[in-house]
Amino acid sequence: MSISHHQTASGRPLRVSPAWVGAARPAGTDSHLLPVREAVWIWSVRRYARAALWALPLSALLLGWSSLGVAMPPGPLVVRLAAGWCSTIAMIALAALLAASRTRRPAVAGLLIGLAGATVLLPLSALPAGVAPDGTPLAGGDVHTAALAGAAVLGAGWLLLGWAVFRSRLVNPADGVLLMLAAVSIGAGSYAVQPFPTIGALLLLAAGMGLAWTGGRLIPPA
Repeated sequence: MSISHHQTASGRPLRVSPAWVGAARPAGTDSHLLPVREAVWIWSVRRYARAALWALPLSALLLGWSSLGVAMPPGPLVVRLAAGWCSTIAMIALAALLAASRTRRPAVAGLLIGLAGATVLLPLSALPAGVAPDGTPLAGGDVHTAALAGAAVLGAGWLLLGWAVFRSRLVNPADGVLLMLAAVSIGAGSYAVQPFPTIGALLLLAAGMGLAWTGGRLIPPA
């Protein structure tokens, strides 16, 4: 018994978004159809992106919480590291969502640049003030400069992702504008003067909610 290209292995109808596999064509032409294994893989990537995009508003909430300077049980460092982790997940999800759009190249570039900035920034944020990491030529006073550089690179990555969202024609372009505005605050890191970090977190929250909501409605639920 063979499996049809219109069904999954369990026999359920296969639902694939035309935006991923090409536009619909007249009846009787099957040239736009993909093998089941490829269509299921595409479906899995989009489903991951839809779910993981909710890490963006969660990251914004954690960033806003840490920027307020309110005493918190886990400590500000734990909250900032959790915000960075959620932000990294959201960057990967957003790049996956835009992988089939016309702005996939700036989205991938934004992802790679943002990951480079996060790789520099997150380890340095866990160090006490004036302490340099072991095995590096950095002096104690250079850690602050390196952290600023890492935050600036991370902000540049978010700026490219915001531009990709704005030009993608796949989601609301207003979310891309909000993301680019929030990228300025992200690039300043925790060294910006209040209330700039809190406003940036609110902009990121608005963009994240819009992207997560719109991304979840791009294709039918699984």
